[in-house]
Amino acid sequence: MSTTTVSVTPWDRQEPATEAAIRARMAREGLSPYRWGNAPHDVYGVHSHPYHKVIYVVQGSITFHLPDTGEDVTLYAGDRLDLPAGVRHAATVGPDGVVCLEAHR
Repeated sequence: MSTTTVSVTPWDRQEPATEAAIRARMAREGLSPYRWGNAPHDVYGVHSHPYHKVIYVVQGSITFHLPDTGEDVTLYAGDRLDLPAGVRHAATVGPDGVVCLEAHR
């Protein structure tokens, strides 16, 4: 799924999306990810970043809210979000929390 500003790529393999598999995929793209996580139902208010973010969900789920388009996108294990610099977004963590790997372009 993609919009004019944001791209979401679902996990495309039959095996589960493990942290090792995601790290290997990111390394092949020259990305150096760091790991972060949040507790269930944590909320990030609307903000933006001056860099392109690449986020993979390792476990749990998170919903990104895009106020400029009115769209919400929910990511689950293995899903990738490409968020270009300057895109305003907020996020709500799912009921089981979330662990992500993130890198910047």
